[in-house]
Amino acid sequence: MKYLCLAYYNPDKFAAMAPADVQALVSQCPAKDAELKATGQLVVSASLGGPQAAFALRPRDGKTQVTDGPYAEAKEMVGGFFIIEAADKDEAVRLASLHPAATLGERVGWGIEVHPIGFFEMTPGK
Repeated sequence: MKYLCLAYYNPDKFAAMAPADVQALVSQCPAKDAELKATGQLVVSASLGGPQAAFALRPRDGKTQVTDGPYAEAKEMVGGFFIIEAADKDEAVRLASLHPAATLGERVGWGIEVHPIGFFEMTPGK
C-alpha cells in the first residue's frame, strides 16, 4: 500500500528563528532524508513553496474560483510531501518516522500526517 505523508511546519515560528538556528536545523535534513531514501520504499519526495505562493481553487456558482493563499486557515502549513510504499500501518509509521519532520524541528511545529492512498497512478513520461 502507498501512503501520502504531509510534512507540516509553523511559518510564524520558523520566521522567528535566527538564521543560524534555521541553518543548524535544516543542515540535519540531508542525512535524515538519506535514511528514508535508503529503504527503497520512497516513491516520491518534494518540498512546497511557502504560503505566499499558494492558491486555492473552489467551485462557486458553477465556476472555478481561484483565491490567493493557502487552501485553509491554519497555524500549520504543508511544507512538503512524500509517498512511501509500506506493507501496513506499522511499517508506514516506521518509514515516515525517518523523515526529518518526524524527529527534528519540534519548536517550529514540524510534524507529519500520513494518509493511506486508495488510488495511485503514475502519468507516463512525467
